Amino acid sequence: MAAPDEHPTDQPECPSAQGGGLLPPELRAWMLLLAATGAVEQRLRSVVKERLDVSHDEFLVLCLLAEQPESALRMTRIAELLGRPKTRLTYQIACLQHTGLVTRRSVCGDKRGVEVALTDKARRLLTEASGALAETVTEALARFMGPEQREALCGLVPDLAKE
Repeated sequence: MAAPDEHPTDQPECPSAQGGGLLPPELRAWMLLLAATGAVEQRLRSVVKERLDVSHDEFLVLCLLAEQPESALRMTRIAELLGRPKTRLTYQIACLQHTGLVTRRSVCGDKRGVEVALTDKARRLLTEASGALAETVTEALARFMGPEQREALCGLVPDLAKE
């Protein structure tokens, strides 16, 4: 991995950013987006662990719940949105419940349905950590998304160029 003070221009250009390969522009843009996302996740992992004391996957669950109007989701929906197996999610939810960050309850009228909600403790921690987490995301994107990546992304999502 590159040293933190290296600038992206000091590194060899990502082959996918050069174009002219076998991939159509949409797939090339998708690969660039995945690379940028991976870079953000890598930087975010340590900040999430330091600020919230949870794993990155547990953090994603907390973020999904934080964006819900009632801050609750069915476990099957969380698994779908994160693309995770239900068994792995069950373990993550158990860890979050053990630390007092989520609650689980049966869904009324559905014996098998389980709904997960944030606790007040989780809301407080997310609020306190949100500035540092947002800053980490912004810095990582600025560092890893150069002009080629932005251009490819705008090609994939043309409406981004209008804003």
